[in-house]
This record gives sequence, C-alpha cells and structure tokens, in this order.
Amino acid sequence: MDELTEQGLRDALAAAESPAWSARAAAGRRLAAAPQIEGFSGVLHRLLLDAQDTGVTSDTAVALLARRDLAGLRAVLAARAVASGQGTADQLAAELDCDPRWATGQDGDELIVQLRTLAAGGDPDVRNEALLRLARLR
Repeated sequence: MDELTEQGLRDALAAAESPAWSARAAAGRRLAAAPQIEGFSGVLHRLLLDAQDTGVTSDTAVALLARRDLAGLRAVLAARAVASGQGTADQLAAELDCDPRWATGQDGDELIVQLRTLAAGGDPDVRNEALLRLARLR
C-alpha cells in the first residue's frame, strides 16, 4: 500500500470513528499498513477491540499481522490480552492461529522468533499472550 499521506491519515483516523462498521474496518486496514503505527496505536487498539462488529476486529488484525513485524504482532497480542467480549477475544485468537506464516516452515520460524522476542519484553500483557502462544507449540 502507498505510504499514508497526512490527509490520508486524517481521513483514516476520522473513519475509525464512523458508525459504519465497513468504514472502521477500512480505517483499520489502512492504518495497519502505514510504515509507522506507533503514533496511532491507541486507535488501532480500539479497532481491534471494536465492540460493535468483529469484522472490524478481523480486518484490522489481519492487516497488522500481514506487516510481518513486531509492531503488528505486538498490537494484536496486546488486544487479545485485554479483550473482554468473547466474540472479540475469539476473533483475535482465530486471526493469530490462522496467520499464514504458520503454513510454511521458514515463515513459521520467523513468527516463533517474534513471539520469543515479545515474550521477553517489558509489557506484561503482550509477554503473557506471547508465552501462551509459544506454550501451545510444545
């Protein structure tokens, strides 16, 4: 995806507040694909925990995992750790379980290395979720 322009970022942030689930889901996909997500991680977190529609949760999580980096994986694990609604928690778990990197050996190894890195990190919620995922591999 093209780098988010300043106007594109403003539009995506506005769409993240939309009453329409499809606009929020599109915003999640767009924001998750930005090169640097740290500046609006709170918005992504809200979209991952969308209380109105798990489609928003799913689209945002898939886009974050597609980044194949620590920032995307960290965001999904952090949301999964605090998800209070059963549907949202299940959706986040499903997206983590269905990450396409599990399908091949080398990509799966990359994901395991990232989980180990996050399991050694300072955020207890992310650390615990990463440890839970790693324990399921044994």
